[in-house]
Amino acid sequence: MKIFGDTKSGNCLKVKWVCDLLGLPHEWIAVDILKSETRTPEFLALNPAGQVPLLVLDDGRALAQSNAIIRYLARDSALIPRDDFATGKMDEWLFWEQYSHEPYVAVCRFQMAYLGKKASDLDPQKVERGYAALRRLELQVAQTPFLVGASLTLADIACVAYTRVAHEGGFDMIDYPHVKRWIASCERVLKL
Repeated sequence: MKIFGDTKSGNCLKVKWVCDLLGLPHEWIAVDILKSETRTPEFLALNPAGQVPLLVLDDGRALAQSNAIIRYLARDSALIPRDDFATGKMDEWLFWEQYSHEPYVAVCRFQMAYLGKKASDLDPQKVERGYAALRRLELQVAQTPFLVGASLTLADIACVAYTRVAHEGGFDMIDYPHVKRWIASCERVLKL
């Protein structure tokens, strides 16, 4: 299988991390989002949404959206809890990550790290919602080692991708000791 991705993107890295952790053979095809390489006719023929990551199976079928891809790749693995309710909680975090975390933490990071904006030029609402996301994570990982309990799941992989680089978006992590511990635990398991 082929994975089209940009290592600047946490959404792409989470797909790579799942493949690496599970030992899934794949070909990584680097796509530079800053050079608009997802907007070429060739790429748009594979994914009309013009986004990475993109998984293309050996038979040509394509799957987009990072959390859908990792959910597909990790089927029947320990990264998805066996208990149905725990799986539901994992999915809850996956949806939350894309709706309540990534649009704020990742966007602020992208604007500062790749577009050269200063923290003072960031949208204050995005910053506040980013801190709200960090507080939500802090509350959870103060109670459990990982987001859905005692072991790493896809929820952790999805949420740690941008949380571990939140400081690059101007987020001060000093008030999030449990998040910092959780990041270190995730990085240890993922061998980052």
